Amino acid sequence: MDQRPLGLLTIHVKRGINLAIRDHRSSDPYIVITVGDQTLKTRVVKRNCNPVWNEEMTVAIKDLNVPIRLTVFDWDKFTGDDKMGDANIDIQPYLEALKMGMELLRLPNGCAIKRVQPSRHNCLSDESSIVWNNGKITQDMILRLNNVECGELEIMLEWHEGAGCRGITSAAKEGSSST
Repeated sequence: MDQRPLGLLTIHVKRGINLAIRDHRSSDPYIVITVGDQTLKTRVVKRNCNPVWNEEMTVAIKDLNVPIRLTVFDWDKFTGDDKMGDANIDIQPYLEALKMGMELLRLPNGCAIKRVQPSRHNCLSDESSIVWNNGKITQDMILRLNNVECGELEIMLEWHEGAGCRGITSAAKEGSSST
């Protein structure tokens, strides 16, 4: 089995919205992104329930079925960090748009390729658009946090294939050859 990644997924962590209070009047939130055995962490934003991170985290995607999990924590200096909710990113609609590939080259910038509606199968809190922009396909989304009383995360996805990557189309071929 080829161990090279299919591609790299950049998750632009923009901001948190109305995150839960876990300290006296606020929280010190940070996000942990987990994909398989990869774990990435944003910086802590002190005393803010509406933090702005504007950080880019890139993970290697080896299996399209491995969940991408975002977990928000409240940093505590003297005790264990408190969990402030979690969300899974459903990348399947985004991957479907990526597989269109060269057909998109004729589209104007800012053209929505696909719209994804919130459902019980995803953590979207609002409609999410997959957009063709400057030769790239991106998806902006606002994720509703689970296992917490309130809170949302605003993120953007962007796929990269470079040297050493198998590519998104190879995953489709591998999937059809194993049936």
